[in-house]
Amino acid sequence: MAVLKSVVDPASPEFEANCRGMQSQLDEIDAVAQQVVLGGGEKALARHAKRGKLTARARIELLLDRDAPFLELAPFAGYGSDFAVGGSVVGGIGVVEGVECMIIANDPTVKGGASNPWSLRKTLRLQDVARENRLPVVSLVESGGAELQTQKDIFIPGGATFRNLTQLSAAGVPTVAIVFGNSTAGGAYLPGMSDYVVMIEERSKVFLAGPPLVKAATGEIADDESLGGAAMHARTSGLADFYAVDEPDAIRLGRGIVRRLNWRKRGPAPATTSPKPPRYPEEELLGIVPPDLKMPFDPREIIARIADDSDFDEFKALYGTSLVTGWAQLHGYPIGILANARGVLFSEEAQKAAQFIQLANRSNTPLLFVHNTTGYMVGTQYEQAGIIKHGAMMINAVSNSTVPHLSLIVGNSYGAGHYGMCGRAYDPRFLFAWPSARSAVMGAAQLAEVVYTVSKASARSQGKPFDEDGAQQIRAYVEKQVESESLPLVLSGLIYDDGIIDPRDSRTVLGLSLSAIHSGQYEGADSFGVFRM
Repeated sequence: MAVLKSVVDPASPEFEANCRGMQSQLDEIDAVAQQVVLGGGEKALARHAKRGKLTARARIELLLDRDAPFLELAPFAGYGSDFAVGGSVVGGIGVVEGVECMIIANDPTVKGGASNPWSLRKTLRLQDVARENRLPVVSLVESGGAELQTQKDIFIPGGATFRNLTQLSAAGVPTVAIVFGNSTAGGAYLPGMSDYVVMIEERSKVFLAGPPLVKAATGEIADDESLGGAAMHARTSGLADFYAVDEPDAIRLGRGIVRRLNWRKRGPAPATTSPKPPRYPEEELLGIVPPDLKMPFDPREIIARIADDSDFDEFKALYGTSLVTGWAQLHGYPIGILANARGVLFSEEAQKAAQFIQLANRSNTPLLFVHNTTGYMVGTQYEQAGIIKHGAMMINAVSNSTVPHLSLIVGNSYGAGHYGMCGRAYDPRFLFAWPSARSAVMGAAQLAEVVYTVSKASARSQGKPFDEDGAQQIRAYVEKQVESESLPLVLSGLIYDDGIIDPRDSRTVLGLSLSAIHSGQYEGADSFGVFRM
């Protein structure tokens, strides 16, 4: 046993200040989350209910097993854009008849569930998660198709939605479509390309072209039911495999389909089915990260509150001490952890990380990257010591590692350090952020200073007068802009993470992610790119 010993004092003024800072950030996130839950707004919800229809979230709740968790993904898609936050789609991982499934539900209270660029981007991300982790897909369909004014951003890349469904099916991953309302135009191919289709009497409408377009194109006068109603597709076209009388019945049939899949996980089971919880309360995770990210904190305090029994076998504890590496279990699943300790990554940390990643691949152990880095160290001494080739070695190892990766951004994640710690571009299976997270090419103040210095040097080299006041105004503007662009809500809106989570939920969210990962098989890499020594 190597139980971590916490030195955090929950009664200290510093800890209490950290808690207040984190809670303030959480309050801001929660305010946006409430907007997401409201979908198209209270009026749209009331109108939807008056039609006797369930909301997307209510449909998901009925679909899930009783008291089963739902790991919602990318809930803030589209934040900061001209579109409703959430991307008009609710999606995530939930348990249906004992099977972990990817559930993707159109939100019909937002412009009838019509797809916009963020709907597409979010849906493609959800499908990627399903493919990478071998999760059956259940689509809860009710959408009038694309928002036509955004067609140039949707039509061409949107074809990947249907390609993904057919590729999932070809890979033996079941796809189920439950159609609650309209599924028109290209959207008709969503049920058309699913393995199983459920339609609802007098509710489901699936056609390539609705009556107005059919009349305009061919002169034929047709009604909704004969053109694409549930009864027609159940009795005539054969598109409907199951015929439901109402929404609860459709969900019951959908659950029955999943029950009959005879689905089994292929990944290794947890080492234990009754893991010991951490020895320190999860509530204390609110007070670990200070509001001022320039202040250091020990990531072992986080590990102690998420790892089973707070048990952590540290690897190379006395070498490359700005990066903590070691082995633990999380909800019974073995895991290797890399966590930034003092922000900057030196050559020693990079080499240590590369070796550790290789070892994890040899033992087929998933990796968790806990980010708080300002990047790799710069300066003459470090360049001469080989920081470029050592940083490249770490990034090489991350790039070619084939065990599942999880990333959790708790503080800064800047520059190439973001890459070395398995940022979004390096395809972690899941990436989550705390409200304290910040990510950019570099810190806002440093970037603004670079812009100022370059503009001053440029003016001098050209023999031009330098406007100091104007340059200072630009400097302040750039710093403010970069600071705002590095905030977690902005990055989550761009779907650069899979969600912003309450620190206290970290162990649960990571555990659910690991469970989903183990739906499929994986094997560590036996070769890497050339390491420059």
